[in-house]
Amino acid sequence: MINIALYKPDIPQNTAAIVRLAACLDLKIHIIEPCGFNLDDPRFKRVAMDYLRIAKILRYKDFRTFEKENIKSRIILMTTKAKKFYHSFKFKKKDILLFGRESSGVPEEIQLKIKNKIKIKMSGKARSLNIAMAVAIASSEALRQNNYL
Repeated sequence: MINIALYKPDIPQNTAAIVRLAACLDLKIHIIEPCGFNLDDPRFKRVAMDYLRIAKILRYKDFRTFEKENIKSRIILMTTKAKKFYHSFKFKKKDILLFGRESSGVPEEIQLKIKNKIKIKMSGKARSLNIAMAVAIASSEALRQNNYL
């Protein structure tokens, strides 16, 4: 099963859209706290709707705890700073795709720890995709490569 990890997400509507996507594609979501919002936020619940009941969501108090509890999985950082593109990366079934905060990504200390970093090719005129769109694109490719779709 492909996994999605969100590092201290900032925007409730984006996180909720990712929860809905994960429920529909049978992805597990790892939320590394603290979030920039309360998971009881009405904006979050409005977008996530009843998908919260069927989504597989794991929460961690910090990155260190997340790392320790997922030692057998390969963590792949999605970052605009990567050199390698997602479509040329070979995904494995237990991979965790890590996405940083909408406002600031992941700290440099975490970037330095993670060996595998990939990005989505974009126009040179754009800075970045919406995180929910990036999760959909990268996770779909990981699922396709592992014959889940």
